[in-house]
Amino acid sequence: MYPYEKTIVDILDNNKRLFVLKATGLGITELMLRYMAWLCLKDDKLTGSQMCIVTGPRIDLAITLIERMKRLFYNNEELGIKSFNTRETIVELNGVNITAYPSNHLDSMRGLKSPSFVLLDEADFFPIGQQQDARDVSERYIGKSNPFIVLVSTPNAPGQLCDKINTEPEDICIYKRLRLDYTYGINTIYSAEDIIQARLSPSWEREYCLKFLGLIGNVFPVNYVDAAVTLGEQYKDLPINHFCVHTLGIDPGFSSSRTSLVLTEHMEEKDKIRILYSEELEGHPNPSDIVKKVFKIVTDTQNCWVYIDGSARSLITALKVAFNENVDYERAEDVSPHHNRILPINFVQEHKFLLQNLYNLISDNYVCIPQSMEKVIISLKSAVANEYSLDKSQSSYNDTLDALRLSMRPYKFK
Repeated sequence: MYPYEKTIVDILDNNKRLFVLKATGLGITELMLRYMAWLCLKDDKLTGSQMCIVTGPRIDLAITLIERMKRLFYNNEELGIKSFNTRETIVELNGVNITAYPSNHLDSMRGLKSPSFVLLDEADFFPIGQQQDARDVSERYIGKSNPFIVLVSTPNAPGQLCDKINTEPEDICIYKRLRLDYTYGINTIYSAEDIIQARLSPSWEREYCLKFLGLIGNVFPVNYVDAAVTLGEQYKDLPINHFCVHTLGIDPGFSSSRTSLVLTEHMEEKDKIRILYSEELEGHPNPSDIVKKVFKIVTDTQNCWVYIDGSARSLITALKVAFNENVDYERAEDVSPHHNRILPINFVQEHKFLLQNLYNLISDNYVCIPQSMEKVIISLKSAVANEYSLDKSQSSYNDTLDALRLSMRPYKFK
């Protein structure tokens, strides 16, 4: 075993709950399959129990992992095993039933009698609606049969299962947490040339450096976003110019989403738009607190217009009252920027235009994003869309991206 693999085995000798956030290609899944087989065969203590391997929703992944375990024992004369007569998703070793379950079919896993081991493989890539269910089904047996629970994954997007476990306070996290970035695999799994080539990939930081960045999207090419960040670093230290036009985009939070704000400045002399501020408000803040924050931003910035999703009528009304504006309007299109600071936008009708407009501005090198605007950068790099309709199930920090494209609405350069 490599030293990092020995570390994992040593941890499991003393801890039954382990979370491994790892770089791609370190061979942790293979190690876990062999460790599970060893537990089955080293003695008869687990005979009659069940082991579970939870994969993503594709059944072929479940079949592949079981086949990998079966291959360890084909034509094994010492154990008297020539082949296995079990189904593709099941293998039995010394009276232990090992079954692989796709993450979208966990009902049968809920009724097990005495599971002794649960492996959740690449759990951060389960569909979002299945991640918490997989964790709940696994942990429900702690009080019943006290199984090993090992969760192994490369990081995916921020705010999902592994990010939550990774940031849980020490006093409430039930897992021993282990982080294995690419440096653990140098001169073992990876050669120097492997790392040189891997660094060229847009997914390098997520796949090898354990950063929760989400998958690479299909809207904004990574090099376009990186160019915007380069510009952002170039202009980040300039003071706010109160004579320039400023826009504040607001995406109000509903149910599970967060209220997000993005503030921009049009630097006319440089013909650039720089992002001055971005924030996702935690929880569901009181509307009056949002109004106070917006009022302060507009007052401090001066020469600022607020573009907000028109569906948040009550918040829009509160903002207009604060700015002494007429609250009576029938359509968002009727609210003129010549007489109003608070401008509702019909997001349902304009969402495709807003995304395309943002793409045009970024691709033409108008947008400047400081490196510190991490959520903005991730939201752009991970954005997935079909004909400029954003797929929020695959994109990260969607609320920030919505606020960003609202803030860019008045800018149309040729």
